[in-house]
Amino acid sequence: MSSSTIRRDLESGGANKNINNISYSAAPTSYVYDPEVHWTSWLVPLFVAVNVVVFFVVMYVNDCPRKNLGFEGDCVARFLGRFSFQPLRENPLFGPSSSTLTKMGALRWDDVVNHHQAWRLVTCIWLHAGVVHLAANMLSLVFIGIRLEQQFGFVRIGIIYLLSGFGGSVLSSLFIRNNISVGASGALFGLLGAMLSELITNWSIYTNKVSIKSLVPILFLFSVCLLVLLKRKMINVMKRLTNS
Repeated sequence: MSSSTIRRDLESGGANKNINNISYSAAPTSYVYDPEVHWTSWLVPLFVAVNVVVFFVVMYVNDCPRKNLGFEGDCVARFLGRFSFQPLRENPLFGPSSSTLTKMGALRWDDVVNHHQAWRLVTCIWLHAGVVHLAANMLSLVFIGIRLEQQFGFVRIGIIYLLSGFGGSVLSSLFIRNNISVGASGALFGLLGAMLSELITNWSIYTNKVSIKSLVPILFLFSVCLLVLLKRKMINVMKRLTNS
């Protein structure tokens, strides 16, 4: 067999070739994205469940009917009891008060820097300003995160989510010094960046597939604008709550 044939066999990625009783071993090929490989998604649903449970705990602690002084109006949905929301004039996102969020671990620059409460950089990721804020973040997490976890596994996605959330908290503490900050927006933007990177890297695979599923990543690029607007709205709400 000619040397060119042996070279082609080695470059084909086979583990071992036996040619004329001579064993040739090929080095492992580099990782190539395989669209047919899918992992079972369990970490992202767990993140969603944790966020929802934490929100219920925050609303339980908030206890609007007992703690609301009535200056901004009556509690919303009082039939929910202690899970009812703060008056819409105080929090239009249907959620707790700023004092409750601060008590439960919201990010505040003064507490982190002057009172050495660095743990708030982590706890604020799991808090949300209201039902609207929680629903927007969790729906985005489900549509973005589950797809990525199925393709790349829970280890990579978990690391990206947590590191991005922590990084977002650090940036928030640098630029938002007079108000509190909560939410998983930083973690979501990290996943969105990972999705965009994966889309660009494997663009040839998607362009060769004619399916609606291949268009989902592109559609989510437009949804990021809505997330930014919601985040800005939340910051303005928290600013008014803090100054009230």
